[in-house]
Amino acid sequence: MSAINISSANFSTEVMNSDRPVLLDFWAPWCGPCRMVGPIVEEIAAERSDIKVGKVNVDEEPELARQFGVSSIPTLVVMKEGRITNQAMGARPKSQILALL
Repeated sequence: MSAINISSANFSTEVMNSDRPVLLDFWAPWCGPCRMVGPIVEEIAAERSDIKVGKVNVDEEPELARQFGVSSIPTLVVMKEGRITNQAMGARPKSQILALL
């Protein structure tokens, strides 16, 4: 499975009502570190069917970014049962991203 684009329109369905933990990647196309993390996040999405992976483009979804207090990107947020359980800012290797889960 690949990462889902998360927007205000599908946030409730895909994230808040998810029956699996959700890894959210807050990113932007112009962000260098985001471009480094992006392929890793996609790889995790393809490998792990036990979690849902979503990508939030902060340029297109500034309200969602504000809701999560995203002040720098990339920001990774792990949510379980509608609650934030872990969060990290900045580019990270795959092992550290998996450790967040």
